[in-house]
Amino acid sequence: MKKLLLSLLLAGSSMAAFAQLPTFGIKGGANFSTLHISLDGTNISVNSGTLTTFNAGVFVDFKFGNVSLQPALNLSGKGGKFGGVFSDTEDSNIEQGDGRFNLIYLQLPVNLVYHVPVVVGDIYFGAGPYVAKGISGKVKGNDSDGNSVSEDIKFGDDGDIKSMEYGANAIAGIKFKTGLLFNVNYDLGLSNIAPNADGGKLKTRVFGISVGYAF
Repeated sequence: MKKLLLSLLLAGSSMAAFAQLPTFGIKGGANFSTLHISLDGTNISVNSGTLTTFNAGVFVDFKFGNVSLQPALNLSGKGGKFGGVFSDTEDSNIEQGDGRFNLIYLQLPVNLVYHVPVVVGDIYFGAGPYVAKGISGKVKGNDSDGNSVSEDIKFGDDGDIKSMEYGANAIAGIKFKTGLLFNVNYDLGLSNIAPNADGGKLKTRVFGISVGYAF
């Protein structure tokens, strides 16, 4: 994934001399994220509930006719909600609990985008890889007694979540001639973000919507 990102960035820089003047832009909106858990050697997999969070970032668009190379730098909220039934082995009681895992990443996607001209501007769609680094995280929720709890998440191989994540993403939207744009995206986490998972995998899934402006 790192090699692919580097190759795309090098290709973009070498082709920039032949491109139209680049377009710069900003975007921001809402993310609807989940976490996917699976166990190696089994068909067991679990999806978390959806967590509503945010996205915000900047991008540059190097256009070659109707095709463009579009790297971006985004703050992207990820995570999920978990609720379940927990057994108390000492009292043999069944109790309820829930939690929300909020993860904030600094994310670099590099998309190859195709533009379709229309009367009001252009419709676009594209896809590409991304690399992301976890910069902040917190677990919030209620314990089985209904008390509010909150704890910071540590990133790193010796922490709660790996600091680096890799994946693929797809985008689509419409950009008006005024520069106003509406965008949707889907990020598919491909790397396991759980350190020392003992055969288990934890991956992110994000659907995002945003509004922005291209200069």
